[in-house]
Amino acid sequence: MNGDDLAGRPPAPTGPLEPWPDTVRWQPISRDLIWVELIRLGIGLAVALVVLGVAWAVAGHWLLGAALGLALLLAAWRAVTIVRAVRAWGYAERADDLLVRHGLLVRRLSIVPYSRMQFVDVSAGPLERAFDLATVQLHTAAAASDARVPGLRPAEASRLRDRLTTLGEDRAEGL
Repeated sequence: MNGDDLAGRPPAPTGPLEPWPDTVRWQPISRDLIWVELIRLGIGLAVALVVLGVAWAVAGHWLLGAALGLALLLAAWRAVTIVRAVRAWGYAERADDLLVRHGLLVRRLSIVPYSRMQFVDVSAGPLERAFDLATVQLHTAAAASDARVPGLRPAEASRLRDRLTTLGEDRAEGL
């Protein structure tokens, strides 16, 4: 049956992001990034709750109490989405480019050709370091095409940085 379904119709076309290309081996990022993001959320929520709580205590207006409740509700929703969003991240190394995928509602697939890379950054803030994580940032000539891979162990981040840098230099020599 050459690709047609039982009714004789050709299979429905899929978009450029649906599904993610299944011809590559996707590498997941560390699930420890969930904790980093939840702690960031908790810090921001604590600041917002203190400000709203003090304002509500001083002013006593019911809208401030409602804002406090809304902040808690939004934080709970964001905590759930953080878990799902971290699981959506992945990257794949191919012969000529690096693929980076992420996103829940808006799925994003970035394809960065090695020959277009100008430099590769590895960074780790205090929370990432506490959880033994790092982020690899790829920079190209077009700012909009920059891609990043968060939640990598430092050894993997260094390996990826060195490999991408080497491949970028090799591919750029022919230009």
